[in-house]
Amino acid sequence: MSVPLPIPPQPADVADQAAKAQEHAMRIQARYAEERDRRVKDEGLGQYIDLIKSDKFKHYAEDPWVDRNKPGKRPPKDNCKALILGAGYAALLFAVRLVEVGFDPKDILFVDSAGGFGGTWYWNRYPGLMCDVESYIYMPLLEETGYMPKHKYSYGPELREHAERIAAKWNLTDQLVPSATIKESTWDDATSTWSTTVHLDRFSETTTITSNFVLLASGILNTPKIPSIPGIGTFEGHIFHTARWDYNYCGGTPEDQTLPNLHDKKIAIIGTGATAIQVVPGLAPKCAHLTVFQRTPSAVDERNQRPTDPSEWHSTIASTPGWQRARMANYSSYLSNLPEKPAQNLVDDGWTHFPSYSALVGGPACANLTPETIGPHIAKMHALDFPRQERVRARVDAIVKDRATAEALKPWYPGWCKRPCFHDEYLPTFNRANVTLVDTAGRGVERFIPSGVVFDGQEHPVDLVVMSTGFNSPAVGNPASKAGVKITGRNGLTMDAKWAAGVGTLHGVVTRGLPNCFFPGPTQAGASANHVCTLDVITRHVAHIISKAMGRAGEGEKVVIEPSVEGEEGWTGRIMGQAISYAVLVGCTPNYLNSEGEADREKSMEEKMKGARAAGWSRGLLDYEKVLGEWEGAGKLEGLVVEVKA
Repeated sequence: MSVPLPIPPQPADVADQAAKAQEHAMRIQARYAEERDRRVKDEGLGQYIDLIKSDKFKHYAEDPWVDRNKPGKRPPKDNCKALILGAGYAALLFAVRLVEVGFDPKDILFVDSAGGFGGTWYWNRYPGLMCDVESYIYMPLLEETGYMPKHKYSYGPELREHAERIAAKWNLTDQLVPSATIKESTWDDATSTWSTTVHLDRFSETTTITSNFVLLASGILNTPKIPSIPGIGTFEGHIFHTARWDYNYCGGTPEDQTLPNLHDKKIAIIGTGATAIQVVPGLAPKCAHLTVFQRTPSAVDERNQRPTDPSEWHSTIASTPGWQRARMANYSSYLSNLPEKPAQNLVDDGWTHFPSYSALVGGPACANLTPETIGPHIAKMHALDFPRQERVRARVDAIVKDRATAEALKPWYPGWCKRPCFHDEYLPTFNRANVTLVDTAGRGVERFIPSGVVFDGQEHPVDLVVMSTGFNSPAVGNPASKAGVKITGRNGLTMDAKWAAGVGTLHGVVTRGLPNCFFPGPTQAGASANHVCTLDVITRHVAHIISKAMGRAGEGEKVVIEPSVEGEEGWTGRIMGQAISYAVLVGCTPNYLNSEGEADREKSMEEKMKGARAAGWSRGLLDYEKVLGEWEGAGKLEGLVVEVKA
């Protein structure tokens, strides 16, 4: 959406400067629109293969990390209080918060298709893997575990080990049912329990687990996707997705990323998103030649990675009780661009010097917008964003020596349109003699042939193709469909049907008709560039709800929790009232945030209303947390129906 920036009356010379700035801004917006239009495809999400549903390509999603020489593991019991779908940071935070409100760890079970704890950090083990948010606020429960991260931005093995550390500290390690697939979970009104069908992949058998509560925590970026490129099945070389890195082929391990088997290999990597930014610098020095196929360049700012200074850690960073939550709040205040921020920017990195990102994650500027004020709001966001994106583009010129390559690597879109990247080695990699950038200008790879990849009629023979093509969009589907699970509540109501009719929740964590089933947003909830900040808020809130509801039950009694009609529609109405702020995403280049451009498609009024119901809390995470805190403080569980059952 191109919105002219307003020019207030000014002296002639100043007005002339403002007019030139206005003209420059409009030229940039025109370039943004041009680049976006080149990349929009009619297929939208249809251009990708769903690996969960595809028999032909499901091997791309298989677990390469499980040790099949070790015996599998069956559930320690067939019933529990809380069954958690997932075993990553979200699942662990749910479990820890439940333990804190009185659950016995033995009353909690995790079920995950992975062979261990870690979630995205279990699956992703590609060379160069690291967290793109400061580890001091990303790694959960640092204060409680007493752990000090090795670097300001932690690497993959450490992030996976931390998940195992959390499980061990709270006696949850033995509560995981690994390598297991949940197909369906059904609510039984007669017993007030969930009955969940679990396929134990290592045993090729199915079992049933009953539970009082089901918590959906399968993550937001866990299911890899690959583009449906013609001829993909004809390629005679090796191919894999970054989320299933093949060290058997490459040599090395996740801890030893020397990749000795690649020294004589020609490699193609397809995709230049947040994953490729980390993979490319580690791959290029270890292979004969690397060809990078780009559809849309990432905006890559500096990372400034550094080891953690133990002295600074103990004396300044982790020196006071509650330090991690305080640091998260400090980060969020800058990310949401609060008018009055803390005097000290504790994280002080690329994220906290990115005020225009509040256009996506929300903040005070997004409050109380109307059809009359949305235009000036978007103009203000662009005005905040232009200087940063100009600087990011100038950084490309300063680093990349070849002019044509530099031009192709420049991001021509607002900073909030794609996940921003921060890396110190990515751009310099394109100065290497053995690295070639093939800019497809949004078209993508043309086709595969037995010997390699074809674009624009030119064949690129390669030995290996690395698919760095991302994950299914968190903006599509519902918490059940994202996990590939059929959730059926009262009277046969499925979560799929509930979402299809129009999303409704209380606080983005529970929905009517599916009692005792909780999930961590992202629909109708707060958001952050640091998802763990959001999870910290939501998991505490869900534990509070469950604890207070259970407090109404006597010995041996059960509770059934779901929103009232008024509670669900009241919260949904508040979400719909804020949804207009997401108009800032109109015109963004296709990516997972806008469902590959489908968000811009012309919609009926019914579709627009459903879209508004599926929006997030646009006033920012701190405001979302404040609203939840006030609700908890009232002590009424307002908007919930809590039934006590014998």
